[in-house]
Amino acid sequence: MSESTLQRIKRYDEQRPGFPGEHWLVLAAGVGAWLATRRHPSILVKTLGMAAGTALVARAASGRDGLAKVLRYTPLGGGIRRL
Repeated sequence: MSESTLQRIKRYDEQRPGFPGEHWLVLAAGVGAWLATRRHPSILVKTLGMAAGTALVARAASGRDGLAKVLRYTPLGGGIRRL
């Protein structure tokens, strides 16, 4: 059975080394997508911008080197981890 394009991208992403601050760049790209498309007259562009922005912010928050790992060093993150 052939591997899908999405599976190949995921496999590549898991194997590549991360770099410092990667999650902050992805977060900025997500917020940038939201801001860049929020006032566009086309509902399709707004929807695509919202979907892309949400996906990027979620990736920043839960990616392998994302904000979820940074939160464990904050008082709030330590409390969440214990629950």
